Amino acid sequence: MDDAFDTLKQWVDESERIAFFGGAGVSTESGIPDFRGVDGLYRQKYAYPPETILSREFFEHNPEEFYRFYREKILILDAEPNPAHRKLAEWEAEGRLNGVVTQNIDGLHQKAGSKRVFELHGSIHRNFCTRCGKSYSAEWVASTNGVPKCACGGIVKPDVVLYGESLDDAVMRGAMHAIAHADLLIVGGTSLSVYPAAGLIDWYAGSRLVLVNRTPTPRDGRANLILRDPIGQVFQRL
Repeated sequence: MDDAFDTLKQWVDESERIAFFGGAGVSTESGIPDFRGVDGLYRQKYAYPPETILSREFFEHNPEEFYRFYREKILILDAEPNPAHRKLAEWEAEGRLNGVVTQNIDGLHQKAGSKRVFELHGSIHRNFCTRCGKSYSAEWVASTNGVPKCACGGIVKPDVVLYGESLDDAVMRGAMHAIAHADLLIVGGTSLSVYPAAGLIDWYAGSRLVLVNRTPTPRDGRANLILRDPIGQVFQRL
């Protein structure tokens, strides 16, 4: 790790416009399970595959089962930011971070203090009535039983991007801008296998693309530097 880390440390110290693109691996060190790891949600047994449960069609036709899975496996509210989240917030406070682009929906970047966060797949902390649009907190959803209903009678839906739904255009544009104008792009904790999110790294035109991931990705050949260490461990040393 040392030679690669020393290079990363030098690049970070020299950079003024850092962009970070992260996936589930950023939050696993905060106790939130990923989807594709050894113990990830996709390797566990349920009546339906997680991909099916976490789809718009399933939400609309079987909201009771959706919310049973969602409360048990997705709605995690007691997790705390780890060194990766905190270091990124520190760089933003110093004015050296263009933005954080994340596939995660846990809100840990904001909890650490980051403000320029582009949440590609939404957030568990925003919930809205599908009938009248009224907003509800994640804590409120967690306190309900069965399918949460608004005062108007409408079903409350998490503001997360389910399978079968499109990513938000404004969030995508912000993410593209942050990456395209970066002088250093750090990609961490993601398999880079979920599109269109993974394609965002193609907006980076520089020569300092760093991948921090414990396993190989389909885009390793695009990277200028690769570290195979836990991302929290890497960021704790930066």
